[in-house]
Amino acid sequence: MDSPLSPLSYQPYLDQLIAFGSQESRKPDLLEAKAEYLRLTGEVFEDDKIFELRMASFLDFYLFDRVSPISKLTPAAELYQLRLQGASPEEANAFRCFTETVHGLFEVRKLGKGLVRLRELFSGKDFDVTERRTVAGLETGDVLEARLIPFAGHLLFSSAFCFHPRVAVKAIKAEVKRRKKKEPDRPPSELVWECARRAVKVERYKQIAIERIYDFSQTTPWLASAS
Repeated sequence: MDSPLSPLSYQPYLDQLIAFGSQESRKPDLLEAKAEYLRLTGEVFEDDKIFELRMASFLDFYLFDRVSPISKLTPAAELYQLRLQGASPEEANAFRCFTETVHGLFEVRKLGKGLVRLRELFSGKDFDVTERRTVAGLETGDVLEARLIPFAGHLLFSSAFCFHPRVAVKAIKAEVKRRKKKEPDRPPSELVWECARRAVKVERYKQIAIERIYDFSQTTPWLASAS
């Protein structure tokens, strides 16, 4: 039988967090958070191929990143504080993991059996992620937006990804380098969200070259004249 804090027992704890964050009393805040997320990452519609992934990413944003204007905490931090008061140390520790996620743009450095090695583009730090499944289409050198959750001594992927086209990798890495040198005070999350918006445009505007979509030198909305 799995230990309560084995990687295979991750989902029940996450389900509790999702239920906590989805309570009826939180619905107005949830809707406000969704509007905020879509402003950051671009509007998506139910018939978009990436719709489900984007909704998973929104849920991550809401649970792990967005600070409630009422509690001044993320839902993950709120639930951890509650569990500290009444749960066993082991269970409380499981919920603490959800307050320590790592979200960003990563380059795939190595694909091994049960392991994916990633490098976070801004920090240059490497992370070894435990992953028993094969992530379809993922290759060494790819760049993706992902969230890593520390759990039971392992790093696990959340269910949310944003995959960026291989032809855009050079431009993304160059923009990271430029921002680190020229605009070091800008938070890395700004580029994460900007790349997410561009990924939506790749799906929606097939007639426009991906290289143009990921041209970070353009300071005005590059599709302003597109219908």
